[in-house]
Amino acid sequence: MKTLSEQQLKRRIRNWIILFIVFLILSGITAFPIEAELAFLTAHSSALPHVIQNWLQTIYLSVRSTNYTYPYLSYGTDWLAFAHLVIAVVFIGPLRDPVRNIWCIQFGMIACVMIFPLAMIAGPIRHIPVYWQLIDCSFGVIGFFPLYFCYRHIKQLELLNLNTSSL
Repeated sequence: MKTLSEQQLKRRIRNWIILFIVFLILSGITAFPIEAELAFLTAHSSALPHVIQNWLQTIYLSVRSTNYTYPYLSYGTDWLAFAHLVIAVVFIGPLRDPVRNIWCIQFGMIACVMIFPLAMIAGPIRHIPVYWQLIDCSFGVIGFFPLYFCYRHIKQLELLNLNTSSL
């Protein structure tokens, strides 16, 4: 494996963290207009398999009906979106000092892994199709790898700093 300089490691760490923060923010803000997004998706889903088109239509009609009858229930989705934004703020710590704040990266990796049992336990209870549970699990995979690469680079940076300080 090629040895990277401190500057290269810091740049890679920063890039991975920024990418992860952007993903968190995007996934958060897309939870606010969920009814409008589902309306758009159902209107433009003709290229998708029928099973997914039907699922999207079912979800859209459920959300629309619920929002019309019980609009306050969407407040829960607003809090979900807000939580994504708050969690994104946590990753400012490792942007500033990656070695000292490596725990944030570890926290993120653990959270990504925890998506799997949640999806596989709550999915069947809530009558979520298996293919949709797998889509939900993909967020754990997509989130885990940037954090894992970041974690590895932070460990290399930590070792580099230890070797430099002992000279």
